[in-house]
Amino acid sequence: MASEQNAPAAGKLWGGRFTGGQDPIMTQYNESIYFDRVFYSQDIRGSIAYARANKNNKLLTEHEFSEIERGFKQILQEWQDNTFKIQPGVDEDIHTANERRLGEIIGKDIAGKLHTGRSRNDQVATDMRLWLRDQLDTLEGYLVDFLKVIAARAEKDIEHVMPGYTHLQRAQPIRWSHWMLMYGSFFASDLQRLRELKARVNKSPLGCGALAGNPFNIDREAIAKELGFDGLIMNSMAGVSDRDFVVETLQWGSTLMMHFSRWAEDLIIYSSGEFAFVKLADAYSTGSSLMPQKKNPDSLELIRGKAGRAFGHMTGLMMSVKGIPSTYNKDLQESVEPLLDHVKTVGDSTQIATGVLSTLAIQPDAMLRSLTPDMLATDLADYLVRKGVPFRETHHISGQCVALAEKENTPMDKLSFEQLQGIDARFEKDVLGVFDYQKSVEMRSAKGGTSKSAVMEQIEAVKKALAGQ
Repeated sequence: MASEQNAPAAGKLWGGRFTGGQDPIMTQYNESIYFDRVFYSQDIRGSIAYARANKNNKLLTEHEFSEIERGFKQILQEWQDNTFKIQPGVDEDIHTANERRLGEIIGKDIAGKLHTGRSRNDQVATDMRLWLRDQLDTLEGYLVDFLKVIAARAEKDIEHVMPGYTHLQRAQPIRWSHWMLMYGSFFASDLQRLRELKARVNKSPLGCGALAGNPFNIDREAIAKELGFDGLIMNSMAGVSDRDFVVETLQWGSTLMMHFSRWAEDLIIYSSGEFAFVKLADAYSTGSSLMPQKKNPDSLELIRGKAGRAFGHMTGLMMSVKGIPSTYNKDLQESVEPLLDHVKTVGDSTQIATGVLSTLAIQPDAMLRSLTPDMLATDLADYLVRKGVPFRETHHISGQCVALAEKENTPMDKLSFEQLQGIDARFEKDVLGVFDYQKSVEMRSAKGGTSKSAVMEQIEAVKKALAGQ
């Protein structure tokens, strides 16, 4: 049951209208300072830019602006030195905290002029966009590093051949590098989407006021230029209520994590004793508290698990936003914590994935041992296609060869020429040359295929994606 004691509204930015106190639990429920303080530097940058615009509007004197700038520089240093003292119950958010401290440093008379024409509605939207813009730059760097490792390892390990799978059943031989570049293609698309997202994030809402705009003809374009924005959100109501930039970030991150999860699942399977295609470095593995022989791929399992966490951020926020009416509602505060955790989750996962792949040891002999002649059944059909037989007929003939090998309990490449001719007289002596895994992968030389030349083209495509081409 809530306490009957009241917390006074005095000292709040909005306290003038209220005569009654506030339930202490409501105070805690409402405040965001303990997570939105991460925006301290962005809030200060935006406040200085806004104060400069008010100085240019003659709402602040040169001296007043100079004092505001001096005070904020001291506050910034306090945050950086971890000496800023949050006042519980008073500093409900980062904006309140910074403005309260500014008044203590330069006096409330001057500090009280800072907020003229501004609302926390456009202020928080600005802070979030500034912060996210920097974070997306960092995430882009992490993703670029990961793609560089994919390209480098694909080039280095290009000679090795392994089974390719559909339905988790052995299908056709492929190059190990071709498998890596499948994910390289996915992640290159993620990089492109990230760069497109950044352009939409980097729009300025500052100067939109609470919802109706600024009454002092403030120069929003000058503010946006000072803060490094590419342009303005042109509708003031949209400026304060838009969280699409957060939703889209969470959608982008969820897509990236979906790809990481699939990539991790493949490597978890490939690192098992039954496959043994790869070995994880000790730095990205753990042991068992009971079984000394165990080496567990916990790094990959955590990536796979954290994908679900990322999806939760996205769906949770979309459910919070979907039903609220126009402009600012306090529901939008729920966009901050998921964003903070999402950015950290995605950034950590990308760095771990880069570490895993750069230190991964492949085991080509195990890959070769997993190849079986029946995986060349399509090559056998293609052999007859080159002799003019329709593919639907050659598919049936090749299937008969597979059935005979199973009946005789012998590998397909051990069937005699006479046995093959017994199935179809159009087989010639050179048919036995079909059963060559390296030849099989080299035959698939069309763009996007698994031949060496096609794989090298894919590596170049990834490199071009990194360069933004």
